[in-house]
Amino acid sequence: MTPDQATPSATTSRSSAPQTLGFLLLDNFTLISLASAIEPLRMANQLAGRELYRWYTLTQDGSPVRASDGLNVTPDAAMQAPLALDWVIVCGGVAPQHSVSREHIHWLQSQSRQLRHLGAICTGSWALAKAGLLDHYETSIHWECLASVQEAFPKIVLTTKLFSIDRDRFTASGGTAPLDMMLNLIAHDHGKALSAGISEMFIYEHMRNEQDQQRVPLKHVLGTTQPKLLDIVALMESNLEEPLELNELASYVDVSRRQLERLFQRYLHCSPSRYYLKLRLVRARQLLKQTSLSIIEIASICGFVSTPHFSKCYRECFGIPPRDERMGCQSRQAPKISSSTLIKHWGMEPASGEPASSALQALAYAQGEPTFASVPLIN
Repeated sequence: MTPDQATPSATTSRSSAPQTLGFLLLDNFTLISLASAIEPLRMANQLAGRELYRWYTLTQDGSPVRASDGLNVTPDAAMQAPLALDWVIVCGGVAPQHSVSREHIHWLQSQSRQLRHLGAICTGSWALAKAGLLDHYETSIHWECLASVQEAFPKIVLTTKLFSIDRDRFTASGGTAPLDMMLNLIAHDHGKALSAGISEMFIYEHMRNEQDQQRVPLKHVLGTTQPKLLDIVALMESNLEEPLELNELASYVDVSRRQLERLFQRYLHCSPSRYYLKLRLVRARQLLKQTSLSIIEIASICGFVSTPHFSKCYRECFGIPPRDERMGCQSRQAPKISSSTLIKHWGMEPASGEPASSALQALAYAQGEPTFASVPLIN
């Protein structure tokens, strides 16, 4: 997949006009996911000193909608309002299957016919899937919905990634994952310096990429039907520095080694040794990204007897050696950005009939901030 295919806004990345996003709010949507998606856009405008992005919140008929935390949110417009949108993002939350109406589906299908880029955050992917707009697309959704979505929409290529960008579709799993997705999209559109500046303003030190995974609780995958398997995995997770032998693991839960191997093959589709190795490597990746421990120390903490063996296993698992992973994290740290000349030019006025975008109001308030226009852009 080429970068232009992978990023929804690639065709307009250097346009002087702001990109316009419509956030369709479903009943019981999660407020943290909406904020995680919008706040990077607001800060992108502030640091650039002009309107790179504008956004509108939408509901089915323009009436207020209740978020999952009980707060009522008054939208900017009804979804049928004549807005010149570039992106449409569905914001889901609790029980999306009960929040998606026939009108939502028809409207989303009409947006697809108008060649708008379509996205979803948290459980909003359910709405796009119900409209048939995610067939054969790689899709991220909150782990609580993985099983139900896979059963209801078998043509979707579901993944446990935090977020997915596949051609003109982009989906994020929920929580703070939309923040990472937006930072990556902004970096593609306007450069890594801007994305790094946003991370710095949000005190967000470790921007995650499309390869980072949700941690799906094993209990959610297995339910309560395999308590011995859950106990074995818990033992593995508690003994990463000094891995237990498979015979020891089997004896702890009173099964034979053969039974142990059958359990893993049947329910986790791999051998117990392979699963154990992946647990150790995932832990190593977290330490590489989030600490200053040396690679030798990390290898030891994760139960590897030698650094070369650790590097070999890490590369086979993640496609990159640990040293390059560490260098990549360092290069993504937010640079010190000096203030530049105030830029007073941003975007165009709303077209006739369009409501005023809150992006312009936020940008006007931000003019007094010391960070205003602190990241010069090359356009």
